Amino acid sequence: MANLILFNANVITMDPACPKAQLVAVKNGKILAVTTNDDLKKCKKRKTKIVDCKGKTVLPGFIDAHCHLHTFAESFVTLNLEPHNNVQSISDIQTRIKDLSQQLPPGTWIRGRGYNEFYLVEKRHPNRWDLDQITSAHPIKLTHRTGHAHVLNSLALKIVGISKETPDPPDGLIERDIKTGEPTGLFYRIGDFLSKKIPPLDNQQLDLGMKIANNKLLSVGITSIQDASSHNGIEQWKMFHRWKDEGLLNPRVAMMLGIKNFYAYREEDFVTQLDKSQLRLSGVKIILDETTGHLSPNQDVLNEMVLKVHQSGVQACLHAVEETAVEAACSAIEYALKKFPKSDHRHRIEHCSVCPPSLAKKLASLKIIVVTQPSFIYYSGERYLRTVPSGQLKHLYPIATLLRSGVKVVSSSDCPIASANPLMGIYSASSRMTETGEMVLSEEKTTPQQALKMYGENAARTTFEERIKGSIYPGKMADIVVLSGDPTKLPINEIKDIKVEMTILDGEVVWDKMS
Repeated sequence: MANLILFNANVITMDPACPKAQLVAVKNGKILAVTTNDDLKKCKKRKTKIVDCKGKTVLPGFIDAHCHLHTFAESFVTLNLEPHNNVQSISDIQTRIKDLSQQLPPGTWIRGRGYNEFYLVEKRHPNRWDLDQITSAHPIKLTHRTGHAHVLNSLALKIVGISKETPDPPDGLIERDIKTGEPTGLFYRIGDFLSKKIPPLDNQQLDLGMKIANNKLLSVGITSIQDASSHNGIEQWKMFHRWKDEGLLNPRVAMMLGIKNFYAYREEDFVTQLDKSQLRLSGVKIILDETTGHLSPNQDVLNEMVLKVHQSGVQACLHAVEETAVEAACSAIEYALKKFPKSDHRHRIEHCSVCPPSLAKKLASLKIIVVTQPSFIYYSGERYLRTVPSGQLKHLYPIATLLRSGVKVVSSSDCPIASANPLMGIYSASSRMTETGEMVLSEEKTTPQQALKMYGENAARTTFEERIKGSIYPGKMADIVVLSGDPTKLPINEIKDIKVEMTILDGEVVWDKMS
């Protein structure tokens, strides 16, 4: 007998053997039965919670395979400088900072994030002198929408010890005034360095941000996340563990280790009393970057990195955006597989933004999973159409090409860079439309069914969990979402307007608009 029954529903099981149903029965956190309304009496008992879905659509809970949870939490307790928050100029940024500075004691750090120079009227990043006009009593750090660029004011530069004499870090770049050589305050790829010099938000602030982030994730139907932050180590593990213990974080978490922390990894440090399905380690994050004009790390170093990860029996998760970076990632994985063959390695490339058909075939031949972000097409497509060279643009986020080539493609949000809402990703993959109504490579559209699979079974495969989640099937975990509409039946342009009515995690209703 069931603890919970959803009936009178349009159940899309994502199970090819039984693709549709009307009723889902749940017991002790697992799916008990997937059947028709006729079996309602057989499944219920006196205390069974029964939900009449009234024809609404039921799907497996969404899995976000690449996000940054700590940063997502921070985004709710720092200045929001996103274009959608009516930030259209550097003057708007200055006004927001000035208003906040008047409420804070001198010496307090001011943090803002999410600005996008493409949508500022000045069409440039702010710099130290823009920020110095606001306050000389508060150190300021702004973070670009991507998280890969930062702007400091002069006081902040002094505190972190960056001056005209400071050399560029090995994998980063300090922008300098052409005439004087002075740092402009704009930096690329030095986030790890700054995190060691700038005091973090205190736990009280972070916990508040996490409460808001958790509610947001549940409200859009996300029941599992994979944290892909490159600095992840034992401290981040402890933070996730505490958030889970204290009930601040409901979705299941798979945490990647950063490559530096992987080298120092000791299994006994990462012990937990939580069920492995609630919190687990999964993969090692390696960033391939060309900020300085050349690939970093170089191919030989990268080969050895991936080989060491491969030999340890875990997945390599390689951040690769440009075509040359994707090629280098493929070469490194191929090198490791030649040294130590393994058929089901499930190594991953994160983003894979520019990928021609020949490279897609190579990915498929090496059985490399691609974890991409379809909603970037919607939120950044206008910028891509204006700024990406034509030779790259024709191969930009080529999801249909990857699927046709036999690559396992997985969707994610990369939040807070883009909205956490999976339905925006499903819409973007199916429509290829930008927020301004322009088309980005219509030939790369997927079907809504394919897009759903990329947030379900395909995403579950990345953590070797496809047997326990990603579809609605007896015995699998009862992670379920109820939607206001059917993404596979509605006109494509209406998918983005579908709302989550209920989110069920481990058989418990954790988000409910239906009551």
